[in-house]
Amino acid sequence: MTDNILYIGLDVHKNTIDVALAEGGVDGEVRSYGKIDNTTDALDKLLKKLQPDKSKLSVVYEAGPCGYEIYRYLISKGHACSVVAPSMIPRRSGDRIKTDRRDAVNIVRLFRAGELSSIYIPTEEDEAIRDLTRCRDDIKRLQRKVRQRLLAFLLRHGFRYRGKKNWTQAHMNWLAGVKMPHPAQQIVLQEYIDAADECTDRLQRITEQIQAMLSEWSRAPFVRAYQALRGVSLIVATTVVAV
Repeated sequence: MTDNILYIGLDVHKNTIDVALAEGGVDGEVRSYGKIDNTTDALDKLLKKLQPDKSKLSVVYEAGPCGYEIYRYLISKGHACSVVAPSMIPRRSGDRIKTDRRDAVNIVRLFRAGELSSIYIPTEEDEAIRDLTRCRDDIKRLQRKVRQRLLAFLLRHGFRYRGKKNWTQAHMNWLAGVKMPHPAQQIVLQEYIDAADECTDRLQRITEQIQAMLSEWSRAPFVRAYQALRGVSLIVATTVVAV
């Protein structure tokens, strides 16, 4: 039955896609097809050209920065499509040179042989919530870096906070009262403080957005279930469920 399937391997990039073909059956030919534009029109033309007799097509590509747009488009058109994790693709020892054409051939050969497993593709709603939690995580990391630079700047010039904990209201009041020896340094201090405050405000805004979106999310019951565990906050639960 697999002899009637034409396997199509894609190596997807920002603007182009390298294409490889594998005929059904263990001994079927595997070859590079060439390069096409990374557009839905180019995909449509490719599939129409490869399916003149309405034979079955099975497309596979490696998960990457371009996301799941191709998968969702092909599925909406009635084509079989699988996405595989890069970490699950076997690599030859010592093979450090990446060649797009060879990668496409390799992935379609392995997929036809049944050596690759498809990953779970999130729904568009789940992916949207995931993007929101990742955005919050990015802002949190940015806040940490800005605060570290601010403290390092102050320490370099001999200013040390003697309170118990940084970033409390008392600490912020202390920061507001720091007077640097040179006007240029005072500007630097204020810019660092403003950047830290901006990160805090952004973090609060996106946290509120996550809380608001949660009420409409289909997976909200799972989030509430995780929150029943000791020490699991709403943000932690949402992040776990959205992954």
